Amino acid sequence: MLSEAIGSVRIGRAEACAIQESGPWGWRYPPLAVSGFHLVLRGRAWLITADQPPVALAPGDVVLTPFGAEHGLSHAPTALSQLPPAVLPVGRPRPDPVGVELVCGAYWLDHGQVHRYLRSLPEVITVTPDHERNPQLRLLADLLGTHVRDCGPGAAVTRPALLDLMLTHLLRQWLEQNRPDDGPDITDPAIATALQEIHDGPHRPWTVQQLSETAGMSRTAFTKRFTALVGQTPMTYLTGWRLTRAARLLRETDAPLASIARQVGYSSEFALSGSFRREYGIPPGRFRTLERSGVTAD
Repeated sequence: MLSEAIGSVRIGRAEACAIQESGPWGWRYPPLAVSGFHLVLRGRAWLITADQPPVALAPGDVVLTPFGAEHGLSHAPTALSQLPPAVLPVGRPRPDPVGVELVCGAYWLDHGQVHRYLRSLPEVITVTPDHERNPQLRLLADLLGTHVRDCGPGAAVTRPALLDLMLTHLLRQWLEQNRPDDGPDITDPAIATALQEIHDGPHRPWTVQQLSETAGMSRTAFTKRFTALVGQTPMTYLTGWRLTRAARLLRETDAPLASIARQVGYSSEFALSGSFRREYGIPPGRFRTLERSGVTAD
C-alpha cells in the first residue's frame, strides 16, 4: 500500500532544488497541494509549525509533509507568523560561507489529489535516518544533493526516481518507528492479498464479499481489519485506486476514455466521468488537456 501511495503522487510534477543560506534566514510554506520533504545536507535548522514547539534539525534530518501542510524553516526558533513566504532560489548567488544547505523535493499535485493513505499521516513528520539499518538513505541523500544541480541529459528522468525512493524509504522508516504496539500489522498477509487483487485487477467487478473471500476471512472480520489497517473501507479504497489509475492513464496514454473506463472497472465512460469529476473537480477530458499542456486548473 505504501508503494501504491507513492506511485499515486506521480500524477503530479516532481521538482527539487538545493537551497544554501547563511546568517539569519527563514521562510514559511503555505498550505499547498504537494507531497514533499526537506533534507538537511549540512548545517542546522529549525522546523516551525503553528501549534507545536520548534524542532531542531541536524545534518541528515528530514522534514516530511505528506499532503502539503503549512510549516516553516528557520535559522532559529520563532513564530510561524513571523516568517516570510518561501520563494524559489532561482538566480540567487551562493552565499560564502554557506551556513546551511538543504534539498527540497516535492510532487506538485495539479488537481489537489493526495492519496488517502498519505492524508492519514501526521501533517508534518520529522525523521532522523537510521543509516545503520537503512544505509541506502545516506546514498540517496548524496545522490539528491548532486542531481538537484544537474541540468544535463537524463536529469528530468533520474530526479523523480530519486524522489520516489527517498519518500518511500523515509516513510517506511517512520512507520516502523511509530506503529502502535497494538495496531494491525501493515504486512498482514490476508489484507495484503486483497490489496494486491485490487491493484492487479481494478477492472474486476469487486464486492466486499469477493474481496473477503480472497483474504480467506468472513466479510465482517475482513471489513473491520481492512479499515483498521488501510484507514478506509474496502470499497472506498477500491474507488480511490481506480480513479488514481484512470488519472495516470489519462496523463500517460492516448487511450480513449471508454477504454480507460473498462480498464479501471467502470461500466461506461459516463460512469467514470461522474466519479472522476467528484474526486478531481474537473472532467477527465479537461484533466488530460491540462496535464498534457502543463497548465494547472483554476
